[in-house]
Order: sequence, then structure tokens, then C-alpha cells
Amino acid sequence: MTDAKTRIDETVKASDVVLFMKGTKEQPQCGFSSRVAGVLNFMGVEYNDVNVLADEEIRQGVKDYSDWPTIPQLYVKGEFVGGCDIITEMTLSGELDALFEQNGVTYDKDAADKIREANA
Repeated sequence: MTDAKTRIDETVKASDVVLFMKGTKEQPQCGFSSRVAGVLNFMGVEYNDVNVLADEEIRQGVKDYSDWPTIPQLYVKGEFVGGCDIITEMTLSGELDALFEQNGVTYDKDAADKIREANA
């Protein structure tokens, strides 16, 4: 059995986009996870969701791995991006679009624009 840090490291490097969250992308179990998953789902981003409620070692381990105290946590190309507030700000400013474009992550630009229009 590998330790949590190794499992997390392998997970974030195995997919272009990974969201450690409470629940799943189909059934989030907290409002913050729901918001980030909702943004990614609406924008059509393919991502790996990791339910931290299913594994206490991962739940604590991802906080230690990123040195970030809260869930959800978004990773793009193996790099920690941020939690709910940061992802919300990046979505509204267009920074998330730029990050996806720089990393070759496919997303729906029109959907991203709709999110910004709805929150203007």
C-alpha cells in the first residue's frame, strides 16, 4: 500500500485536470465543491474527480500535499491552482480560460463567457 502523498502525486500527474472534492462531480457533498464542479461541468472540462470523503488519508493528505487547508482543490497539469474562492475569481476574470489554453485543456469558451455575463 502506497502512502497518501504518493497516491495524490500519481493522481494529479495522471490527468490534465483533477478536482479533490467532497462528493463527486455528479453528486457534490458541499457547496464549495459543488461550485467548482459546476464551473468545470458547465465549461465542458474533462476532469478526474476524487471524493475525499471516501478516504480519510486522501482528505488530510491533499491538504498537506498542497499546503492548502481546505477542500475543494483544483490541479491542472500536476500543479495546484486553488480552492473555491480562487477558482471563482479566476473564472470571472478570465484567468481560468488562459490557464486552460496555456495547458492545452479543452473547454467551452462560450460557456465561460456566459458565466461571466451572468455574474457581471
